Amino acid sequence: MSPALVLPLAFLIGVVAGLRSLTAPATVAWGLHWNWLSVGTSRLAFIGSTVGAIAFTVFALIEIVVDKLPTTPSRTAPAGLISRIVLGGLAGSVISLAGAQSAALGGLLGIVGGVAGAFGGYQMRTRLVKALKCPDFVIAILEDAVAIAGGLFIASRF
Repeated sequence: MSPALVLPLAFLIGVVAGLRSLTAPATVAWGLHWNWLSVGTSRLAFIGSTVGAIAFTVFALIEIVVDKLPTTPSRTAPAGLISRIVLGGLAGSVISLAGAQSAALGGLLGIVGGVAGAFGGYQMRTRLVKALKCPDFVIAILEDAVAIAGGLFIASRF
């Protein structure tokens, strides 16, 4: 696959991580598990094991629920941002490696995408809540759907 396609996908999976940190590795894990993606025998192959895919999915579902709680800290707070950076980098590495590109470059693009998705997603969500005068919960559910659909779309492009 062409670097002109793979590298933007590595960035975009990072954006997904910026929206929902565990959704990016969960969708990539299922992409590996269902053989949409292949990383050969690299160290990242464990993500696509049955245990890996289920574990990331369970954690992603927990994150989706916790995101709706009023006491959940902002995604731009240090702990949330660090998780988006790490998991965006991990998912970006998998996407890049699956596209026969540098895992390091894909990881870097995933990190940048994670930061962009975290801050962009925060701004978009708060502005939509104000503009549409609707509960945050409604926009949060839409954001969940965008993250899941986007992650699955990216993982299925191979």
